[in-house]
Amino acid sequence: MGHIINSKEEIYNALAERLSKTPEGAPINEHLMAILHRLYTENEALVGSKFSSIPMPLKKISALTDIEESELKIILDGMSDKGLVLDIPRKDTFYYMLTPMLVGFFEYTFMRTGSQLDLKELAELFETYFHSPGVMKEIAGMDTKVMRTLIYENVIPLAVETEVLDYEKATEVIRQSGGGAITTCACRHEASHLGTACDAPTEVCISLGGAAEWIVRKGLGKPATVEDLLNVLKQTQELGLVHLCDNVMNKPTYICNCCGCCCKVLRGINEQQVFATHPSNFIPSPDLESCVGCGICEEKCHIHAITMTNQEDGTVIPVISNEVCIGCGVCSQACPSESLVMSRRSEIAIPPENIKEKFRRMAAEKGR
Repeated sequence: MGHIINSKEEIYNALAERLSKTPEGAPINEHLMAILHRLYTENEALVGSKFSSIPMPLKKISALTDIEESELKIILDGMSDKGLVLDIPRKDTFYYMLTPMLVGFFEYTFMRTGSQLDLKELAELFETYFHSPGVMKEIAGMDTKVMRTLIYENVIPLAVETEVLDYEKATEVIRQSGGGAITTCACRHEASHLGTACDAPTEVCISLGGAAEWIVRKGLGKPATVEDLLNVLKQTQELGLVHLCDNVMNKPTYICNCCGCCCKVLRGINEQQVFATHPSNFIPSPDLESCVGCGICEEKCHIHAITMTNQEDGTVIPVISNEVCIGCGVCSQACPSESLVMSRRSEIAIPPENIKEKFRRMAAEKGR
């Protein structure tokens, strides 16, 4: 491609700069550069570096890159197959959007199980990158987070059940989607290459709406009915996994079912005290009269928000860290004496209306 006049390093540096300016961000360091060199060919890096912040048609990208449309289409199709670009159907054509780091090409890389990529090497690179200073803090978001937590509906008190809105209920989110897709959990798949994966199932990540259609089209997941997705929700709740959802009110694109040992978001809380998920609008309160001090709640909490504490009278009670607790309800469900009662938080969080509003807020909060 004689029209590429940039040096190779300039091209990859320009791509890194472009990714760092997404609403989620991707702080630039040597580990990010190593990841980009392994995921993107030089031509793909050039094309990626030219993307604007909104989806664009082929003709517009051709003008920005000075690559002829038929040649560019081949490059974009290859990028889309690798999860580096989203190709979005619009009428009789496609619009293209650069995929961010998280939620984005990290997940799409590890949703693949038959990839020709060296996934062990990439797992090690991503692990190092996400633990680099400032990376998770940047990606997590400021006031507007990437994700939000969904409470287990069976532990919502009857007294407030009628006040709970549809966007707060995982079952309603799934029903309103009309179905979706089931994919491999990227975090547990990555952890398997690091030798740190737990025994929680991997085929439990839920994609919804247009995102699910793209997932199925790219062979990253299998189509699923509403009933299929509700069954996954039930299965993961029985296992005590945490439901994390796209942080939007309308048409969220995913529900993850997470553990504190593999999940990037929950590990961010445990290992770096960085919160990439909004808490639910609920929090547990221990009923000390019925509590038997068994410590199961402390054991089941994925983010160590509960500490069993000795009292002067010799009893042992759970103490909840309100600053850490994300209100998932795992502890409440696990309590054998039903002593952890979920109640409404004093301040109710309302998520962005849609993905466009979420990204607008995140970008504005970061001065982009």
